[in-house]
Amino acid sequence: MRLVFAGTPEVSVTALEAIVASGHELVAVVTRPDAPAGRGRKLVASPVAQYAEQLGGVEILKPVKPSDPDFLARLKEIDPDCCPVVAYGGLLPQAALDIPRHGWINLHFSVLPAWRGAAPVQHSIISGDDVTGASTFRIVKALDAGPVYGVLTEPIGPKDTAGDLLTRLSVSGAKLLVDTLDGIEAGVLQAVEQPADGVTIAPKLTVEDAEINLKHPAQQIDRLVRGCNPAPGAWTTFRGERLKVLATAPTDDELAPGVLEATKSSVKVGTGSKAIELVTVQPQGKKPMAGADWARGVRITADDQLGSE
Repeated sequence: MRLVFAGTPEVSVTALEAIVASGHELVAVVTRPDAPAGRGRKLVASPVAQYAEQLGGVEILKPVKPSDPDFLARLKEIDPDCCPVVAYGGLLPQAALDIPRHGWINLHFSVLPAWRGAAPVQHSIISGDDVTGASTFRIVKALDAGPVYGVLTEPIGPKDTAGDLLTRLSVSGAKLLVDTLDGIEAGVLQAVEQPADGVTIAPKLTVEDAEINLKHPAQQIDRLVRGCNPAPGAWTTFRGERLKVLATAPTDDELAPGVLEATKSSVKVGTGSKAIELVTVQPQGKKPMAGADWARGVRITADDQLGSE
């Protein structure tokens, strides 16, 4: 099949690589426009665009909006059979959805209809799910509500971060996407409508969503920390500045919420249940570091707490 791939971040590149290695013909990619990055805020192409540039012979389309008339006209000229999508990040209008004869096929990192939306893996961890997965489905106007072609499942380990899980799912999901495209081309795969029950929504996580409430139980805090790693990064405050918490570990110690206890080898903070160890933290404007190293550097006093302004 003639394919136009749509995707933007690094997690999309794994699927794009699998498509390039498949028997399908990749004729173009659609990705978000170049965006400012780094301290210099220079415009940088997306990971998908950078990979496509290395391929040669693959057209790269970067519409500001997928509803742009020029983009829609060019897509019609290309006349793809199918448009596979992984984390593109743009809202596709019906005019775009109608162009490829086999539609736009999205690889979504959840077992639909659970966790429709922009941050399915993060919400799955934060909510305490034991299992997540990936689904391929035909995109319709409603959010992640289209009929499903294929599904796989993936257990969530007790120490898995969103980054860990996305890395694994990007690999297994890439194979699922290629298998789906193969099945569509062969005419042996039919999409099945999603059930009406079991729908949950996973909106993009904001910085505010990632704030740690130390009155919550330790397990709930640990899930928030893992679900927000690497982005947006769970955080609390220390001496009026934000302190990101990137990894924690359970303890059997009893401390009041927010109260700190530091030794040479560790630092602990009280929660609504047992205290947790701050394994890895990132002070504002600095690189990630071991919690014990941070505690020694700031010289914690008896008056210091986390989460207090």
